[in-house]
Amino acid sequence: MTTEMASRVPIGSHQELSALEAAAAELEVRPPSAFRTIWEPAGELRQRALELGAEEMVQRATLLQAGVLLREGQTGEGGQMAHRVRVWAEEHENRYLLARAHRELSVFYRHVGDFSDALTHAVQSVSFLTEEVPPSLRARHLMTLSVSLDDTGSHADGKRRAHEALALAAQAGDTEGLSSVLNNMAYTAVEIGDEPEARLLVAQMRELQARTGYRFSANELDTMAQVELMGGRYDAVEDLLSPVLADLVAANEGDAVAECQLTLSQARRLAGRYEAAQQALDGTRAVCLERGLAGIGARVRQEQAALFADTGRFAEAYEEHRAFHAAATALQSVQRDARARALQAVFEANEARRASEHFREMAHRDALTGLYNRRYVNERVPALLLESAAQCRPVSLAILDLDHFKRVNDTLSHATGDTVLQHVAELLEEAAPGSAFAARMGGEEFLLVFPGVDAEEAATRCERLRLRIRAHGWEPITGNLPVTTSIGITTAPEGCSTFSALLSAADRNLYAAKHSGRDRVVAG
Repeated sequence: MTTEMASRVPIGSHQELSALEAAAAELEVRPPSAFRTIWEPAGELRQRALELGAEEMVQRATLLQAGVLLREGQTGEGGQMAHRVRVWAEEHENRYLLARAHRELSVFYRHVGDFSDALTHAVQSVSFLTEEVPPSLRARHLMTLSVSLDDTGSHADGKRRAHEALALAAQAGDTEGLSSVLNNMAYTAVEIGDEPEARLLVAQMRELQARTGYRFSANELDTMAQVELMGGRYDAVEDLLSPVLADLVAANEGDAVAECQLTLSQARRLAGRYEAAQQALDGTRAVCLERGLAGIGARVRQEQAALFADTGRFAEAYEEHRAFHAAATALQSVQRDARARALQAVFEANEARRASEHFREMAHRDALTGLYNRRYVNERVPALLLESAAQCRPVSLAILDLDHFKRVNDTLSHATGDTVLQHVAELLEEAAPGSAFAARMGGEEFLLVFPGVDAEEAATRCERLRLRIRAHGWEPITGNLPVTTSIGITTAPEGCSTFSALLSAADRNLYAAKHSGRDRVVAG
C-alpha cells in the first residue's frame, strides 16, 4: 500500500483494506474460464474501496470488470475502462496496474484488428511486471505477448515467449494455463500449416490430461480436431467433437459449439459422408442464427458451397458461393463499424482527436497488407482526377493481378498466400513514391495510381515492378512455385476522365496481358 493511499484510508479501516487487497489478488488469479464469476465481486470490491478512499483498489477492481467486458464482447466499454486505469497508473507510477492495464489494452486492440498496437501494449504488459507478480499471472502476460507476436508474423519470437509461459504455468501448478498455452501454440501451428509441430503439441496436451485429469474445453477440442483434419483422420475428428455436440464438454466461449460443428461438417464432407455433413452444417446454421454469430454464419455458406460442389450440385454451389461473398462483405462492413465505435469509445475522454485520425486511417487500410483499401480508392481517385483536370496534368492508373495465385493457396496454404500478398505489398509501396499510392482492391488484385505521370513513364515503372516481383526471393516462401504478375495500365493525359472509365480501360488491358501469356505489362 502506498503512503499516499494510506493517508486517504480512514483510521480503523486498514484491516478491511488488507482484506480487500486479498480479495482483489484472488480475483486476479482466477482461471480465465471462470471470468463470468468475477463481475459481481469486483463491483462490490470497487464500491467498498470508494467508501474507504482506496484509489488503487478502485482501479484494480475497475480493471477486473474491464477484463470481463472484453471477454464478453463488449469491446468499446471494456477498452475505455482499461484506458482510464492506464492513465491513472501512469500518473501514479504504479507499475503493477500499468502491466495489467496494458495487457487488457492488448486484448482490446486485438479484438478491433489492430495487431500492431496490440503488440505494443503486450510488450509493455510484460516490461512493467514486477518481481512479486505470481507466476500464473506472469504466464498469462507472456501468453498475450506470444499471441500478439504470432498475429504479426513473428512466429519464432512468439514460440519462445510461449515456452516461457509454459515454464511459469508449470511452476505455478496452473493446469488450465498449461493447456491454454499448448492449445494456442497448436492453433498457430495449424494456421501456418506445420502439422508435425501441431501434432507434437497435441500430444503434450493429451499427456497433461492423462497426468492431471484436466478436462479439455470445446475450443481446445476443436483445435485438436483441426490437427486431425490436417492429416485426413476424419474418424478422429468425429471422436473428439461428438462430446461437445452431446453437451458433455464446457463451452466457455459463445461460439465454441458452432466452431466445433463447422469443423465436424468439413471432416464429414472430406470423408465422403455427405448426408452427415449436411446435418452438422444445418446444426451450425441454427446455432449461428440463435446466437447471432455472423462471422461463422458466413463460413457456413462457404462450407455449404463446397458440399454442394462435392455432390455435383454445381449451380447451387455457385449460388451459395455468391451468397458467402455477399455475407462476408456485409460482415466486414459491420465489423469495421464496430471497430470504429470501439476505438472511439476508448479515446473519447482524453484523446478524441487523435483517436478520430487513427480510426480514419484504419478505415482506409487493408488489414492484411497495410495498403490502402477500396474505400480509400473510391474516395481519393475521383477527387484526384478533378485536381488533375484543373491543372491539366496526367494521371496514370495500373491494375495488377498475381498470376495463378490460386495455386499458392491450394498447393501450399492460405497462410503462405497471405505472406506472398504481404511481400508484394512491400514491393508495391516501393514502386509508389511521392504522391503515388498503392491499394489492395481485393484478393490478389492491386491498384497503383500515379498522379502527374504520363503513359510512357507509367509503363516504365510498371515494367520495372513486374521484373522486381518476378525476381524477388520467393523460394523460401513458395518453393518452386513462381510468383509473377500481369499489369494493365491506362492514362488520362490531362486528367480528363472518370474513375470508372479509367478502371474499365485498365481492366481491359489487364485482360489482354493475361490472355497473351501473363507476366507482362499492357498499356493502352
